[in-house]
Amino acid sequence: MIVLTGAAGFIGFHVAKMLLSQGHHIIGIDNMNDYYDVSLKKGRLAQLAQNDQFHFYQADISDAAAITDIFKRHGNDITEIVHLAAQAGVRYSLENPMAYSASNLTGQVVMLEAARHAKQLKHFVYASSSSVYGGNTKQPFSVDDPVTNPVSLYAATKRASELLTQSYANLYDIPSTGLRFFTVYGPWGRPDMAYFSFTRDILDGNPITIFNKGEMKRDFTWIDDCVRGIIGALYKPPGGGDDKYCLHGTPHRIFNLGNNKPEKLMDFVDVIEQAVGIKANKKLMDVMAPGDVAETYADINPAVDVLGYHPKTPISEGIPQFVKWYKEYYKI
Repeated sequence: MIVLTGAAGFIGFHVAKMLLSQGHHIIGIDNMNDYYDVSLKKGRLAQLAQNDQFHFYQADISDAAAITDIFKRHGNDITEIVHLAAQAGVRYSLENPMAYSASNLTGQVVMLEAARHAKQLKHFVYASSSSVYGGNTKQPFSVDDPVTNPVSLYAATKRASELLTQSYANLYDIPSTGLRFFTVYGPWGRPDMAYFSFTRDILDGNPITIFNKGEMKRDFTWIDDCVRGIIGALYKPPGGGDDKYCLHGTPHRIFNLGNNKPEKLMDFVDVIEQAVGIKANKKLMDVMAPGDVAETYADINPAVDVLGYHPKTPISEGIPQFVKWYKEYYKI
């Protein structure tokens, strides 16, 4: 039995679908907050609920009593945890920092405590972010690089979640894997992400705001590629001291899950325009958005080596699939 937090979220939904298709029993947890349109979350859950191997609890991961109760109900049946729930978004962290403290810090400790007391647990897999690389200028970003210069509160909390997990792996010998996601996109995605909002605004005839005059690059990762990386990690827990990727001899590893190919933001916009069939009204800003970075680029060699991770979907294929879903979902 696998506990999956953030089950109603974008990545969590797709992970749940694939795990269910493989015959796993999933205990899904999500607080269903209104950070973005809750109807999207309900739509995802409605699909998952069609499978009787999926059981859902509406609960907040920062609520220790609620999480403890869920784990007590399922006792020794829980063998893996995929912890994807978090307060996402760089810009929102400027407006509501306490949400990040509760979800990404307290929530991480609550889930680690649950992992600590799950007697049959084989692996704790959790979501981190490319944001932890912050102001680093060396490219591509490697998991061996120092990550001591976060440029947003969100980034700082995700780095803190890695350090919290390192301490628990060291103290309690919990096999753990952290995954740094690089700009994941696809159907059923998050409306606050650029590809989603750009598509919406272009179709609605509204201008799109592009920061730093578009002089940015992103390592865009197609959702199915990301999910295969997550599940590949789930099936390969760290081996401990003899595992060269384990951190400081503890059973804890961190991998980048990106596409290993940064794309120019303006090229990305061009692909969206082609898929939508409408030219965008671009509002170019001179400044960088607060907390943003100029470029992300994932070194995925360790993930290739250990997880068999091989992303294969370029934006020229992924974006048209997203736009097709968007038009169908919103009946355009």
